[in-house]
Amino acid sequence: MTSPTEKTNLLGLPKAKLEAFFESLGEKKFRATQILQWIHQRGVDDFDQMTNVSKALREKLKVVAEVRGPEVVYDETSKDGTRKWVMRMDSGNSVETVLIPDGQRGTLCVSSQIGCSLDCTFCSTGKRGFNRNLSAAEIIGQVWVARRAFMPFEPNAERPITNVVMMGMGEPLLNFDNVVDAMDLMMEDLAYGISKRRVTLSTSGVVPALDKLGEVSDVSLAISLHAPNDELRNELVPLNKKYPIVELLAATRRYMSRLPDKRKVTIEYTVIAGVNDKLEHAHQLATLLKDLPCKINLIPFNPFPESDFRRPKAMATRRFQSILNEAGYVTTVRTTRGDDIDAACGQLVGQFEDRTRRSARYIQVHNVAP
Repeated sequence: MTSPTEKTNLLGLPKAKLEAFFESLGEKKFRATQILQWIHQRGVDDFDQMTNVSKALREKLKVVAEVRGPEVVYDETSKDGTRKWVMRMDSGNSVETVLIPDGQRGTLCVSSQIGCSLDCTFCSTGKRGFNRNLSAAEIIGQVWVARRAFMPFEPNAERPITNVVMMGMGEPLLNFDNVVDAMDLMMEDLAYGISKRRVTLSTSGVVPALDKLGEVSDVSLAISLHAPNDELRNELVPLNKKYPIVELLAATRRYMSRLPDKRKVTIEYTVIAGVNDKLEHAHQLATLLKDLPCKINLIPFNPFPESDFRRPKAMATRRFQSILNEAGYVTTVRTTRGDDIDAACGQLVGQFEDRTRRSARYIQVHNVAP
């Protein structure tokens, strides 16, 4: 139970935990089903509106519980239809969440941390430092807010959010329990009912946590690789020094082997001019991945002030792609979306206090405004 001054935010509780919560109140477990549907399928945060719940229980819930999503402090739509929200979390820090529409598909890019505890050299988020992990309520709250933006909720209406990717700010596997709870809610039929094929977790390669994930979840997987050899990846993704490529790919194979269906892992490769875009890199990558069922997503680097890296020329990216295609890989080039509102891949930064002081160091070195 909570203390007299603390309320449980029901927004972040998956079904099993919500059932346990109601049992702790002396209520039947089926109440969890009702509340899940009110919160996630109907977008309701007022207990008085939950009309199939008894008045006595509603009054009890007002004392011990709440349904509280993040506060939207910025909501902007790009000229290409991409929509970005800046959401303020507890303690006043904020994260960014992006919805990318594409025909009948709407992909929501969700953050898992305020900032990022890693320091990948090509990512604006990492350069701004790190504050803390998001709670499960703050993670699923991004989905909840985005869904409520398309009110009213209608049972048979087209879904504005068909896919969710844990590719926003932060490394999801370093916030393991909260991310798993949030993804469970994304896939819960009584909540958002998104297929496990359409919920994707992207990781830079926290190998022990990836093995642990395989024991509790079967979401789709994306690996932020960005280099075909350890020497280069050590520079781009410092985590590689702890978990080198051979260990990461072995863990990836273990995870994929657990899935009950035949899915391919997505290999994410940010293409940076003069750094990892040479033809030899493409050939190395083709050899590296030869025994891994995968598809490759090439992401042209999106510039930001704290970086000296450059965006590759379109011709260089196409040559890189053609080598991989000729080697038999399904290889796509991600279209840059939302860059006019700084919503493109690698550009999400939010506003937060950096506990690592990493941002101050980069501002000093690069002489850029915070």
